[in-house]
Amino acid sequence: MNIKPIKTEKDYQNALKRLEVIFDARPKTKEGDELEILGFLIEKYEEEHYPIEAPDPIEAIKFRMEQMGYKQKDLAEIIGYKGRVSEILSRKRKLTLEMVRNLHDKLNIPLEALVRSY
Repeated sequence: MNIKPIKTEKDYQNALKRLEVIFDARPKTKEGDELEILGFLIEKYEEEHYPIEAPDPIEAIKFRMEQMGYKQKDLAEIIGYKGRVSEILSRKRKLTLEMVRNLHDKLNIPLEALVRSY
């Protein structure tokens, strides 16, 4: 095992190639340990060089609805009337504090995602 920090794009590409080779390694083996460590190093490099921004509140709601198989009528039970849901999802109306709380409590959407500006 020859693991070193990932400092350059070339190091990153080499790490990805090695990861492909050992991807199916069994846990608690030499290659399994290498896979785990390499995964952490790659993740750290990607967080620093390829950050992914959190979605805006409406995209977060739509994503959760898709995950849960919800329709707009299901969301109406959480934030109000069906028409209001349509206005929210089409960005014609802003979320209220009460809506944010309900979405967080009932759909488990992180507050940080719901309070972002959009």
